[in-house]
Amino acid sequence: MMPAGSVRRLSVKPQTEGERGLPKRAVPELRITSAGAEGDYNHYRSTKVKGDPDLAILVLTEEVIEALRREGWPVEPGDLGENLTLAGVPEASLKPGSRLAIGEVVLEVSQACDPCSETYVLPYVGRDKGPEFVATLVGRRGWFTRVLSPGKIVTGDGVTVESP
Repeated sequence: MMPAGSVRRLSVKPQTEGERGLPKRAVPELRITSAGAEGDYNHYRSTKVKGDPDLAILVLTEEVIEALRREGWPVEPGDLGENLTLAGVPEASLKPGSRLAIGEVVLEVSQACDPCSETYVLPYVGRDKGPEFVATLVGRRGWFTRVLSPGKIVTGDGVTVESP
């Protein structure tokens, strides 16, 4: 395994009546279980896919956020629903089967996250720009992972990536 980067931000969104799941707010640490991040509610995962463990944790690279910003979208970490925002991890190193080791936690990329209309709630998107934003996110919404080894992650932890 080659050291690839670090955890830039950890994010969760508790289940809150009348609110959607975006954006997620920063937390200093996360307890990761096989079901996902403690204190995080993902409506899609909970209702549509019945808690599918392959969709436990969503990761996104800063590389994607920076590209979206260059294109005029003021995306911030947590906006796209990711639990982990990774710095210094090349986007190209993530694909199904890639493993991420973060301290005692090991995650395995299961699939790409498809963009959806949930992002319309972001203040810089809305209904008018929603379809354009969703189209721009195709192939860049992040990666769902399954949890191979649970544990605690703190902001700044190192991340190593092992490609399949």
